[in-house]
Formats: sequence, structure tokens, C-alpha cells
Amino acid sequence: MERLDGLTFEGLTKRARGLVADGRRAVLGITGAPAAGKTTLAEELVAALAPAPPPGLTAGRWVTHVPMDGFHLADVELDRLGLRDRKGAPETFDSRGYAALLRRLHEDEDDIIYAPGFERVIEQPIAGAIPIEREARLIITEGNYLLLWNDLRLDEVWYADLDQDTRLERLILRHVRFGKPEPAAIAWATGTDERNAALIAATRDRADLVIPAGLIHSVGTAPD
Repeated sequence: MERLDGLTFEGLTKRARGLVADGRRAVLGITGAPAAGKTTLAEELVAALAPAPPPGLTAGRWVTHVPMDGFHLADVELDRLGLRDRKGAPETFDSRGYAALLRRLHEDEDDIIYAPGFERVIEQPIAGAIPIEREARLIITEGNYLLLWNDLRLDEVWYADLDQDTRLERLILRHVRFGKPEPAAIAWATGTDERNAALIAATRDRADLVIPAGLIHSVGTAPD
């Protein structure tokens, strides 16, 4: 694990670009507790990297963002399994399906691969929502359990770090923004989400790099 005092956002983009220096496809994972800034960091990296591809690759198409959240089990399945009140816990994801997607991305044999997305307004996965074209060399994926599930094929995993009080405040605000009454948002954030956060924090030392919140440019406006 590295946490470098002199780390800059430009340094992160250079490191990410270097993963595909030989033209192969690489998958960069970003993990961290709920509302630590994973999605924001992934989106910032894609926005910065897309216009400046390595030699021989096409601007805008060589890098893409594929969140893990598309592998949430649908609510109807969580109800069947009796897991609706634990939504977001490791067992409420199709972790093997996610692992299979990562393997397929590394095999790099298909002209296009479709990954599921996740719609926060309805809190449901959406099949086939993310097209990944053959030209995409760098895949940036993010999710809670990238360092917990041992069968995931990732070239590097970065850990988005954020102090507990700020993270919890942003998590509650996110739940309220997507429809939970404030008391329910607080209960979920300090209950189910907090138990999941403890699992994720225990994997922090396995990360290749720890990213402080100050490097996540928009972490104050788009927590995840």
C-alpha cells in the first residue's frame, strides 16, 4: 500500500495511463466505504484521461467507467432471499457475475461487452446499460468490495479515503436526496451502511494506493 504525501491528481492520471502503456487492456479498481468519493474519483479520472490517450488510441474511447453497482441483486430477489434490509452488504451482490465480467474484459476477445448499470432513483440494476467497446483499453471500475472478494481480476486497486464524520454526513444527505426520510436515512447510514463500511475499512491495507479526499476534485458535491 502506498500513501504518498506529494501525490497529485496529475500523478494519478499518469499512473492510470501507465497501466495500458503496452497496449493491453487494464482494469483499475477504486474502492472505499459508502460516500467516500469512489464514483466521483472514477468520473474525474475518465474526464481527465479521455481527451489525452496514449499513442495509437482514440480520444474519448480508450477509457471507460464501469461501476460495480450494476451487480446489485434486484429488490425482488432480495425479498425472496430475505435480504432486503441488508441491501448493500456483500451477499446482496452478484459477486461472481462481476468477477466474470472482469475476466471477460481481460480476455479482450469481444468487439463489444455490455455491463449492467445502476439507477439510484429507483435503486435497481439495469441490464446491458454500459457498452464497452474493443477500443477501450483502460476500464475504471469502482465499488465497495473490490478488496474483499478474492476472485476479482484487477490490475490495481486504489482506496478512496475520507474521515468518518464527513463521510457519514454526506452519506445521510445522499440517502435523503434519493428519497429516504431523514430519520430513515440516519438509521440506514449508521446501521446497515456502517456495518458494511467496517468490512471495507478492514481491507484498506491491501490497496495499491490510498487516495486522500483532497485529491478527489468534486468530493464535496457528488459523494459516493
